[in-house]
Amino acid sequence: MTDMSTTTRDHAGEAGQALLVVEDLKTHFEVPAGMVKAVDGVSFTLEKGKTLGVVGESGSGKTVLSRSVMGLNVAPNTHTTGSVIYDGEQMVGKTPKKMKEYWGEEMAMVFQDPMTSLNPVVKIGRQLTEHVRQHHNVSKSEARDIGIELLRSVRIPEPESRIDNYPHEMSGGMRQRVCIAIALACSPKVLFADEPTTALDVTVQHQILNLLATQQRERHMTMILVTHDLGVVAGRSDEIAVMYAGRIVEKAPTATLFAGMRHPYTQGLLNSIPKTDQPSHTRLSAIVGRPPDLINPPAGCKFAPRCPYAQERCHEEEPQLVNAVAVGHQFACHIPVGSPESDAAFQRNLEAGRPQTLAAAGRLLATEELVD
Repeated sequence: MTDMSTTTRDHAGEAGQALLVVEDLKTHFEVPAGMVKAVDGVSFTLEKGKTLGVVGESGSGKTVLSRSVMGLNVAPNTHTTGSVIYDGEQMVGKTPKKMKEYWGEEMAMVFQDPMTSLNPVVKIGRQLTEHVRQHHNVSKSEARDIGIELLRSVRIPEPESRIDNYPHEMSGGMRQRVCIAIALACSPKVLFADEPTTALDVTVQHQILNLLATQQRERHMTMILVTHDLGVVAGRSDEIAVMYAGRIVEKAPTATLFAGMRHPYTQGLLNSIPKTDQPSHTRLSAIVGRPPDLINPPAGCKFAPRCPYAQERCHEEEPQLVNAVAVGHQFACHIPVGSPESDAAFQRNLEAGRPQTLAAAGRLLATEELVD
């Protein structure tokens, strides 16, 4: 019998070659109020064996982007255009029936909430092995053995008995491990992990992220890690794409991004991470305002109403991605962070009493006082 949980399929091509090339991908949803531009012109390239971290607030388009690449947005009100080249094949335009050939063996997803992605009235053994039997010619008993090995590979104790559990009989961390095992069952080339640590405590989050890293390394997978937390992808991704209002506003190799981020939204996300050196009950730093209406977005830069550096040009002219000095670093901002223009703009907004700038100034002052 072939052990499907540990056998690595032939992942064609060498490291350094592009496995996934996304160009000007757009996914719009037609609703009674208008057209929701959930993903609005996203482009990126992902090499074999690499990890891309996609970061942004809820509603920024991260999940829709992942589902669009996999061809999972199949509702009749969905309009997807652009290009997704996977291993030389165009994915956009393929029917769900055709995409089934890719789901499981080529692409797989770990969904955000295991309680909604697992069927509550079906034992996990059946959920774990049904697509193994669909993709591979194995008997029910062989599929069960494969399922037990998969559960063992994701560190679930006593897998021989756990395979007969229902989802509600397991903890949140164990359910998420089951979801990972299901995604890995057919050894996919690309794994999409959509907020895989949501609603888990810190210790379990760490275990799940380490598990994903281990499985990726052992199976030579390519991975897209979707999260709202820059801290999650800091040491676990090769490149980071920051999304806001359906677009990538900054993209760079991970070390480059943290060494010199240029977009104010990226800076805001970093500042919002709780700091371990701060006293208890320190107020968390938040980005002022709300994400824009994706049906009727504001003119100019979509982040301008919340940006502490925004000037008149930002409200009128939408910035495009431009190359920074560092190789592979791109950002979409008229007044990039760390430039003399941003310092001057911040001071002007501070003197004008703009709320987003006053809030940012308060955070800076609090940080300085803490250091002193």
